[in-house]
Parts: sequence; structure tokens; C-alpha cells
Amino acid sequence: MSLLVSSLFAPLLRIILPVFALIFAGYACRKTNRLGPNASSELNRFVVYLALPALLFDIMATTPWHTLNQPAFIAVFGLGAGGIFLLTVLIRLKQSRDLADASLDGLNAAYPNAGFIGLPLCMLAFGHASLAPAVIATIMTVCVLFAVAIVLIELGLQTEKNLVATLGKVVRSLITNPLLFAPFAGWLCSGAGLTISGGADTFLKLLGAAASPCALVALGLFLGEKSEGGAAKTTTMLVLAKLIAQPLLTWWLAFHVFALPVLWAKTAVVLSALPTGTGPFMLAEFYRREAAVTSSTILFSTIISLVTVTVCLAALS
Repeated sequence: MSLLVSSLFAPLLRIILPVFALIFAGYACRKTNRLGPNASSELNRFVVYLALPALLFDIMATTPWHTLNQPAFIAVFGLGAGGIFLLTVLIRLKQSRDLADASLDGLNAAYPNAGFIGLPLCMLAFGHASLAPAVIATIMTVCVLFAVAIVLIELGLQTEKNLVATLGKVVRSLITNPLLFAPFAGWLCSGAGLTISGGADTFLKLLGAAASPCALVALGLFLGEKSEGGAAKTTTMLVLAKLIAQPLLTWWLAFHVFALPVLWAKTAVVLSALPTGTGPFMLAEFYRREAAVTSSTILFSTIISLVTVTVCLAALS
């Protein structure tokens, strides 16, 4: 058993170390004043308005519709993430958190780092056959769950008392939001059978590849700027929800409710066990919400996941 854990821990460490390195690079640049106090928010704006939309468009445009025709897996992963997201939002609303901030907390508890960590980890643990479920989970995380959170945040930020006026403002905000427009446009391109090639494809690949690294550097810049810590109790709750509750719920759904094929079930559980990705931090900065809890959740869930994900992989093996 110890040999198995050791064999799983070392590859996971190699995958996660670059995440820490990018966060530390931003942290060091801010602490040494190589980058100024506005660097985090400006870099995050680059991610939100350019890099991430390019990545989302590219993912959706290059994914054939038939690849997404996996209703059982979508139900398992969607209910696992959506259930934790909804439960966290309801708990935070009951604790007098407004809808926008409660939605961010829900995203902290349910948004796995599927693209940056999940794809290489699944390929390493389960081979090329795990690529399809990993891609579907990534799309559901960065497109669907992200979109739901954005809708709730937009609703929570509206101050109009008139329902029609509120809905009108929300719809206008959603239509012009690049994080929603880009994947939808990519989905339409895929459905129409359009192929992105040549210079356009290179442009999207180069710009999209900058999304995760820049978001991690921006997170490090934020951590270097803020001396006060986030609420420890809230951070602990969100980390436990992400690393323990979500994979357990997904495991139950995958193996005991939907009875997925073993490889797909294992992939769903491992992906749900991943630490919180940078998506919640991007939205917290973009919407000018307090990001201390979000940044702490991302950092500590990533550190602790070295143990929890290794245990998860060992248990599934």
C-alpha cells in the first residue's frame, strides 16, 4: 500500500508544483514591488476579457457535439458539482451572505481545477481512455458551472426593485459577458461544422494557453498584496466541501446510482476531488468582490489536495 501511495504521490507532486511556482512568482513580484498594487486586477482583466474567452471558445469549437453525448457521466459530474454548489450557496445565504458573494463561495466549494491539473492527472493515472470524460468535465466546469455562477452573481448585484427591469439588466449583462458569449459562439461553430484553422487557430491556442498561468500569477500578486487573512472558518468549510464532500457525493452517484463504466466512474471521482481552480478568483476580482476567502481556498485546497487526491487515487486503485 505504501509503495502504491508513493508511486501516485510523486507524479501528482510534479503536476501540482508548477501551480505553486506560478502563484509564488506573482507573490514574489508583488512583495519585492516588481509589479505594482494594480497588477493583480489588471492581469485578471486580461484573463477575463482576452485569454479565458479565447480558451473557452477554442474548447467548444473543437469539441464535436457527439463527444458530449454522455448523459450518465454528465448527470454524475453535474449533480456532484451542482449539489455542492447549491448547498453551499444556501448555507451562505442562511448565514446572511448576499447572493453574489454566496455564489462565489458556492463556486469555491465546487469548481475543480479540471483543466490545469485534471487533464494531465487523468492521462497519467488512467491513460488516454480517460481523455473524453476529462474533457467533458472540464467543459462542464469552465462553461456550465461558471455560467450558472455568473447568472446568480449578476442577479445578486442588481438593485432594481422592479422584476422586469432587474431581469432586463441581467440579460444585458449576460449577453455582453465574454465568459458566456465566447463558449456559446464556439458551441455554435462546432454545431455548424466550422473548422478553425491556420492563423486563427494559432491565435486562439496562444491566447488561450495564457489563461491559467496568468490567473495563477494574478492570484499570487493578490496574496502578496493582502496582509490580512481570510475568514479561517469559512475557508475551512469550503476546502472540506471541495476536497471531501464533492468527491464522496460523486463517488456515490457514479458507482451506486448511475453505475457508470469503471473507468468513467473513477475519472469522475478523481476530477471532483481536485482542488479549487482559479475561476472563482477571476470572478471575485472581475466583480470587485472581496477575494481573501477565495484566494485562501484555492491556495489551501491545492496544498491539502496533495494528500487527499493521492488517497483518492489509492482507494480507487
